[in-house]
Amino acid sequence: MRVAIVHEWLVTYGGSERVVEEILECFPEADVFSLIDFMENRDFLKGKTVKTSFVQKLPFAKRKYRAYLPLFPLAVEQFNLSGYDLIISSSHAVAKGVLVGPDQLHVSYVHSPIRYAWDLQHQYLTEAKLTSGLRSLFARVALHYLRTWDVRTANGVDSFVVNSEFIGRRVSRVYRRESTVVYPPVDTDEFQLCTQKESFYVTVSRMVPYKKIDLIVEAFSGMPQRKLIVIGDGPDMEKVRAKAGANVTIMGHQTFSVLRDYLQRARAFVFAAEEDFGISIVEAQACGTPVIAFGRGGACESVIDDSQPKPTGVFFEEQTVESLQAAVERFEAGAHKFKAENCRTNAERFSKAAFRRGFLSAVLEATEARAHLPGWRRIRNALKPPVHVIPGESEAVELEVQSL
Repeated sequence: MRVAIVHEWLVTYGGSERVVEEILECFPEADVFSLIDFMENRDFLKGKTVKTSFVQKLPFAKRKYRAYLPLFPLAVEQFNLSGYDLIISSSHAVAKGVLVGPDQLHVSYVHSPIRYAWDLQHQYLTEAKLTSGLRSLFARVALHYLRTWDVRTANGVDSFVVNSEFIGRRVSRVYRRESTVVYPPVDTDEFQLCTQKESFYVTVSRMVPYKKIDLIVEAFSGMPQRKLIVIGDGPDMEKVRAKAGANVTIMGHQTFSVLRDYLQRARAFVFAAEEDFGISIVEAQACGTPVIAFGRGGACESVIDDSQPKPTGVFFEEQTVESLQAAVERFEAGAHKFKAENCRTNAERFSKAAFRRGFLSAVLEATEARAHLPGWRRIRNALKPPVHVIPGESEAVELEVQSL
């Protein structure tokens, strides 16, 4: 069986690249396709030579690749995947739009439908200062075209796998399709449990508008008795610094070891964005640190709120200073309820091993309904061998296979 993995772009090692890394663990012989590939640290690709599109050779593609967004649908359709039995797309923009045949299986792991083309279009245009003028008109026309193309190409996907129930609802709304939830892999082994907590709060994030780091800083600046540590950098750095009181320390970018140390020792981790999933939320809990999070998006699935047994965090309902401050006070009032061991146990639901089991099971289920067709039966049978070679997971995955 020949397997192709299609990813949008390889520029930095982030959440979607972690998914590709674990899919390669499941299918180590797969070929990798990407619109562009400018990765410097390529360890996660396991020596693979990535097959890129014509966008790779366009002027200034390394720094300005997003400017070629209108060309991405055309570019992804040029990949010749006719020789592959199984196509896995890792998609948050156009990867799911690859062309496939009737005897090929296409499983799409959707990080999100194109955010800036659908429900976040107006937020995107506002943040990009494209609310009026000729450039705004061009952007709106391009996004309209993307929406039309995005819906049409959903017909080329046999099975949708999504990174949260939140994104599953987006997929249902946009494509009118059901999906299977397989949470993204979190390297919980890299974040050891620490039961000794100190008095400070911490937030870790790239400083871009939707992360709302300025909101967190402003809220804590209004609570001088609470100490906040901010780790990360980005375009909003000066805006964040301007709102920081004496009790707020802006540390900027830090090494992994420093970041982990603060996550382990913090009283609580603060998160104010509406994320599709939110890996940092799980990493904090893996350290035994409870979470104070905005109660929308993927956070609602990875944090057990204080109304439930063995809670791991509290939610605030509005992205306002007052709502966040009230949540902090509620957390302080019930701090005795949050146990580091419960946070760690909850985080382990999202381990890399759990992802591999869930993803392989989803692929197998996608073939099961079509096993009566000759081509699909061959794919179904070919999928079984790699299921048994995942280090340390063979017994658990074998049970998954037997249950299908």
